[in-house]
Amino acid sequence: MTERIQQDGRRPANDGPRAAARNRAALVTAAREVFAEHGLEAPLSAIARRAGVGRGVLYRHFPDRSAAVAAVLEENVRQVEQAAEDESATFEGVLGVLTWHLAESAAFIGLLHADRAGSRSGIRAHASGLSERVERALRKHLPRGHRLSGADDLVLSVAMVSAAVIGPTREERERRALAAWRLLGVEVGPVRAFGG
Repeated sequence: MTERIQQDGRRPANDGPRAAARNRAALVTAAREVFAEHGLEAPLSAIARRAGVGRGVLYRHFPDRSAAVAAVLEENVRQVEQAAEDESATFEGVLGVLTWHLAESAAFIGLLHADRAGSRSGIRAHASGLSERVERALRKHLPRGHRLSGADDLVLSVAMVSAAVIGPTREERERRALAAWRLLGVEVGPVRAFGG
């Protein structure tokens, strides 16, 4: 990162834990962007460059690829869970948040296909657990008798929609996701990040 200099020309005091928290936040943001553009196998050095930190800082926060992937995917899943916990949550609304993440991130799609989430078993195991959390969040609001209420219907439909989410732009990926949901006869609420 570029060194900060106070107006009087002195270096600021060491921020200690605050600098570490800022670096971690910058790394998670950069990892989300890099994984969204290049998938889970993107080079970690690209994440450090995008965050504006050295590789040592990257490895201090994320000792391996699994840790970096886990941090990004954890945040995506947390948003889906927060949407499900909202007092005004509906199945359609939670699907809208899920669909936003599908259109936003190739890495999130990889999560929902845990068996294909890279060759590393650590990533695969973590992705499987996160995928189960997404399913629980959706099932919390799935109306009784809904067309997706069969044993594997919800998981299968999410996998089918996520497989259809391709395209060079976010808008194209969202359009394809919504078309896939329509073909399945499923209504989706506004496509948005939770809280946005």
